[in-house]
Amino acid sequence: MATTEQQTSADPVFDEVPGHGNTPAAWIMFLIIFIGFVVSCVAFTIPNWVLFWAGGVVVVLGLVVGGILKAAGFGVGGKRTKGH
Repeated sequence: MATTEQQTSADPVFDEVPGHGNTPAAWIMFLIIFIGFVVSCVAFTIPNWVLFWAGGVVVVLGLVVGGILKAAGFGVGGKRTKGH
């Protein structure tokens, strides 16, 4: 007969609250990447390869801006964010 009891232990990896990225750095990074993605999608359907790659550059720029904002304290656990 199978039992329904299961032993579990606390995993220290999951003790930290991730913050879910609800910070200015995360939102600004998302918006820049989303704009680059939309530009690339529109350019792909036209087709306009210069505009397509420009959208790709905007996506990479969004990653860079997100990293800079996180380093400046606007990310999870940053000194310029409240309650994150």
